[in-house]
Amino acid sequence: MTVLALQDVSKSFGPIEVLHNVDLALEPGEVHALIGENGAGKSTIMKILGGFLDPTEGQVMLDGQPVTFSSGPEAEAAGILVIHQEFNLASDLSVAANVFLGREIGGWRLDHAAMRKQTSALLERLHSPISPETLIRDLSVPDRQMVEIAKALSRNARVLIMDEPSAVLTHREVGTLYEQIDRLRAEGVAILYCSHRLDEVAHLADRITVLRDGSVVRRAMRGELDEDSMAAAMVGRELQDFYPPKGQPSDEPALEVSSLNVPGKVHDVSFTLRKGEVLGISGLVGSGRTELAEGLVGLRAASGEIRVNGQSVAINRLRDAFDAGLAYLTEDRKEAGLLLDKGLRENLTLATLERFGKFRLDVAAEDAAMDKATGDFDIRAPSRDMVAGKLSGGNQQKLLLAKTMLPDPQIIIIDEPTRGIDVGTKSQIYAFIRNLSAEGRSVIVISSEMTEVIGLSDRVLVMREGRLVGQVEEDAMTEDNIVRLAMGVSGEAA
Repeated sequence: MTVLALQDVSKSFGPIEVLHNVDLALEPGEVHALIGENGAGKSTIMKILGGFLDPTEGQVMLDGQPVTFSSGPEAEAAGILVIHQEFNLASDLSVAANVFLGREIGGWRLDHAAMRKQTSALLERLHSPISPETLIRDLSVPDRQMVEIAKALSRNARVLIMDEPSAVLTHREVGTLYEQIDRLRAEGVAILYCSHRLDEVAHLADRITVLRDGSVVRRAMRGELDEDSMAAAMVGRELQDFYPPKGQPSDEPALEVSSLNVPGKVHDVSFTLRKGEVLGISGLVGSGRTELAEGLVGLRAASGEIRVNGQSVAINRLRDAFDAGLAYLTEDRKEAGLLLDKGLRENLTLATLERFGKFRLDVAAEDAAMDKATGDFDIRAPSRDMVAGKLSGGNQQKLLLAKTMLPDPQIIIIDEPTRGIDVGTKSQIYAFIRNLSAEGRSVIVISSEMTEVIGLSDRVLVMREGRLVGQVEEDAMTEDNIVRLAMGVSGEAA
């Protein structure tokens, strides 16, 4: 019997209808994948199922009976749990306190020992070394996702809704996630799995529903759709030449890094980035990739020598990097990249306000810059007055890319360029990156997606435990060679 379903559900926000007569059924012991481009309506469906939104028309059904949830906690009380793409954690509380937040053990006198013990058991089940006593603010992004998963597992859900649960996880952690999904499926839990990683969908899903522009355009059972067919159904066209053709970088160096050290994170790293080159940096999460980038642009204290166009530069803060022609696009657009409660124009010009007036902002000039960015980066927004947090993930990333490029940098470091982005927008961002190199700019791409690093890069540097352990290029640029270097299985690849 179906546990949770949508029957002929539509949803409107003001005059705009974003869901059109959607039917969706979640069965016990089944993984149901919901896929579609950003803006297709996936998040709205998840919010309706999870009690955070009411349908405008149609009905939510629980165990075959109509139900109306007044809030997320009410849906949770009925056994419907949501793992959100945006973390729902209290940064100043411990891991254990977050796992049991709102249902603490011990009444008026909290039994912290019991909560720590149960949290420790959950984390052990996830093969995670996180301490239950660690504060959330001190955890990495992947570790925070593991806490979200532990929190969901602790609640004995009948229905588990997972929104991009693997987007920030390492390959090992993704394997653990798969194990837990198989375990939950065997226990009869109904799982709604939303992911832009179509290989995951092919591996996990018993049933697939494809959304496009708020409507269901395809339904399939396991094995009926391959990854190419899924992508074509999502975007309404065949995706040809997903990665743009690679160019021919100059032999002239744009950036030379010698013996760069970030205390405790990066050790004695040296490399050269050529003009017009896309240089990939790969390695396991925790290998020092992001810390290397942050050291280069002054977000972390670092030592060593940095030369731009042959000239030694001192970069002690982000402004120094801007002045030297370097720009950095953070891996975490929601916490470190954009002000989600501010408008699109304010976000675009935030880092370059001095260009738009010394004592009083030239709003007309800001509007003109926003018009150009909207066209250049295909930023799609229903209204120019909306806040950045209301944009889809893909449009947020394009806004962040436009913001990063506004100072006209010649060297751009992009950390996780397409995390949580649909396949259509990925293709656009890949084209943007290749266009930058074609213009003679130099790009460093840091990514956890091996196919992305290989598809975009002219060369790939591999890091392990804070050190540069090898380089791969041309025919040697394979997943096997990169993984072996990242895990310390082999020596340097040619």
